[in-house]
Amino acid sequence: MSRSFLSRIGLGAVVTVVCTSLVWGGMTTPNYKVLNPISHGNLTIFPVVTSITHDTSGFLTLDEGIRSGEVVVTEAGRTGGLIRGPQRPMPVGGAQVNSLVLVNNSKRPLILLAGEIVTGGKQDRVVAKDRVIAAESDPVDLGVFCVEPGRWTDTSTQFSTMKSYMAQPSVRSKAMVAKDQRQVWQSVGEANGAIVGALQAGPVSGPAPVAQDSYAKTFDEETVRKAIADQAAPVEQSYSSSIRQLRDQHAVGVVVAVGGRLIWADLFASSALLEKYWPKLVRSYAAEAITTQNPPRPVSIAEAQQFLDRSEGHREVIESEPGIYRQSEMIAADFKMFTLASLLPGTGFDLHISKIADPAGYVPEVGKLGPPQRAPQ
Repeated sequence: MSRSFLSRIGLGAVVTVVCTSLVWGGMTTPNYKVLNPISHGNLTIFPVVTSITHDTSGFLTLDEGIRSGEVVVTEAGRTGGLIRGPQRPMPVGGAQVNSLVLVNNSKRPLILLAGEIVTGGKQDRVVAKDRVIAAESDPVDLGVFCVEPGRWTDTSTQFSTMKSYMAQPSVRSKAMVAKDQRQVWQSVGEANGAIVGALQAGPVSGPAPVAQDSYAKTFDEETVRKAIADQAAPVEQSYSSSIRQLRDQHAVGVVVAVGGRLIWADLFASSALLEKYWPKLVRSYAAEAITTQNPPRPVSIAEAQQFLDRSEGHREVIESEPGIYRQSEMIAADFKMFTLASLLPGTGFDLHISKIADPAGYVPEVGKLGPPQRAPQ
């Protein structure tokens, strides 16, 4: 997509800074504490509580925005009627694999999370990175990766989200870390084949699933949906209850282990924001558990706490849209950490943090725990 097209659809001034850093990437200083795990099969979830939360009621999620019609997504080149005001130039150019156009008509700013799946148009896509879209925005380029190789024809001109799913960690990480379409396609093929192979090898009630090019279609097959729901249900119900019980302690996230290996953490600015994403997140973790054949082993609270506390990195990449959001990527030898901070008036806090263990394996150093280091503000 050309710079002229991006400027025409109001992308805004996004500034990227690369620096050497050994600090935690956020804007506040929360004290995260890992609690006793909830396990089912080879999936283990550690609830996380914190000392600091924020009011996130003023933010809109993508599911809420598309469901209400306040957020409109379309293929590039089909933005007629979306531009505000008669004097703004109309965008040009045709549909592109890694581009969609989004306009937020809501009076609330919109949160986008990497891994959210948008279906419709010429291909299904996955959101590539966390970001914030200002309220009542002009059309912006929605950075995405295709998760449906092989199709380039319209199924519907209307876009929607997968309300019960987002991309599982192995697919989500390729969009966030590798930022490469071929690797995303490869991870989609591996995930589709793994889930179908796992179910065909075990007791399957109903028609045996068939792997498809489409990540969304494979995971929307009845047998697959049931298997993921069965894997997720005990964890989802236990943690949903924990969120309610621990609301006063500010339950805001989870550390995730699959097959005895720590793989991921998701942290939010509030319990309310976590609750909105929890059904999608837990199913993504469940899908990863089904497609991972590692034998389960116990993971201790100390290991999970250390994974969460480790913050020292050798490089930090910061992308900022002044006055809207800042996203930092902290890069270390054995993990990547992404922090989305809101810069809107009256905010100035971290909305979402994703921490991804290196696929080669995160090795905890129990006994070397320490508080996160942060840059002076």
